[in-house]
Amino acid sequence: MLLADKVALITGGAGLNGLGFATARCMAEHGARVVVMDLAAADPAAAAAQLGDHHMGVQASVTDKAAVDAAVAQVLERYGRIDILVNNAGITQPRKTVDISPSDYDAVLDVSLRGTLLVSQAVLPAMQAQKSGSIICISSVSAQRGGGILGGPHYSAAKAGVLGLARAMAREFAIEGIRVNCITPGLIGTDILKGKLTEERKAEIAETIPMGRLGHPSDIAGACVFLGSELSAYCTGVTLDVNGGMLIH
Repeated sequence: MLLADKVALITGGAGLNGLGFATARCMAEHGARVVVMDLAAADPAAAAAQLGDHHMGVQASVTDKAAVDAAVAQVLERYGRIDILVNNAGITQPRKTVDISPSDYDAVLDVSLRGTLLVSQAVLPAMQAQKSGSIICISSVSAQRGGGILGGPHYSAAKAGVLGLARAMAREFAIEGIRVNCITPGLIGTDILKGKLTEERKAEIAETIPMGRLGHPSDIAGACVFLGSELSAYCTGVTLDVNGGMLIH
């Protein structure tokens, strides 16, 4: 049990076919008590209930500082600690550069980048008091390669911002026993692809990936367990590519 006695908070984790819930399930299997944070409409309590009795769902938009702070306070009241934070919440939009409106920009940057900052800010005091913690930020291969398959340039910018923010936090908090790392997924087969890519297009993309397939949510979940566990005790400021080799330099 790699995460026995750990408390893990996962944002955007209520979608049962998404990266967040796959991570929640994998962390629970490794002994963590898992908190799923998501919008009320996503029903995070129901998602947490699927994991078992010892887990918890809390409602908050990661863009709302007061709601995030209140949700984290609920977690600390119940469990008394937070050992792992997975900043997973994010949205994407298929836009070309000249078509990105101010509201498009605000929506994508607020969830992926501002949300990562706000939830990290809420959790960090507890980790500082414990002198330990692991923050895992979900970025994207699109931040590294200059665009992805679905997201527009503002999505790439948001996810590149996550990389910079995570590295800066890693440098700031390492001395306090808090590690901050990033995962950059490639194209993962989640609900976000439904209706956007044909099976033929998916097969074409898979042919460009050295491992010959799109990723599974469980591929990201396993990497999160590694970064949340003591197996990665000397890793901070790391960007871990989980993309089947599509970004081999």
